[in-house]
Amino acid sequence: MAHPSQLGFQDAASPIMEELLHFHDHALMIVFMISTLVLYILVAMVTTKLTNKHILDSQEIEIVWTVLPAVILVLIALPSLRILYLMDEVNNPHLTVKAIGHQWYWTYEYTDYGELSFDSYMIPTQDLTPGQFRLLEVDHRMIVPTEAPVRVLVSAEDVLHSWAVPALGIKMDAVPGRLNQTAFIASRPGVFYGQCSEICGANHSFMPIVVEAVPLTHFEDWSTKALQDA
Repeated sequence: MAHPSQLGFQDAASPIMEELLHFHDHALMIVFMISTLVLYILVAMVTTKLTNKHILDSQEIEIVWTVLPAVILVLIALPSLRILYLMDEVNNPHLTVKAIGHQWYWTYEYTDYGELSFDSYMIPTQDLTPGQFRLLEVDHRMIVPTEAPVRVLVSAEDVLHSWAVPALGIKMDAVPGRLNQTAFIASRPGVFYGQCSEICGANHSFMPIVVEAVPLTHFEDWSTKALQDA
């Protein structure tokens, strides 16, 4: 859940987002150690008057400051590549949802459930009820089951859009005439908010994304009722 004036990441709601948070902490610690070393050297150079005029070159020092940065880059690159491959995996999805971007709303099609599809528009500010979030609430949420692999096929009808839900660790471009895919597993029930992350016109800020994760039995009840009402 996001909070007002929040500076950090949202709480992870999927295994991929947990991996991204761990990688962020890993990379940030490396950056912190490098910054501390550089700051120490700068302070030492400014505050001390002692210099050694006899060292003109040192093969050992040159080896260290050549090899050490390479090792640091490898320590950053390996976990990054691992997460990149994990994000690209789509294995035996329990559910497939097609998200289509329009100016300025989203259409969701549940391809495994026949004719189950709906448009998702932002709720205007004047129609919000107490407790709802301005510019983030929609009239129809994308409902998915928890603890089940969900594949999302992302495309667009008119211009470039981007389907992004930070708590789930997802950001996928919606390109007209192209079908991109991503996948996630919602690790807990909840309501997760996102927004279009590609400038798509005058109302770019007014096409939010809301994903509601519910237990599998509740999802089956919802899909049955939605098909009856369709």
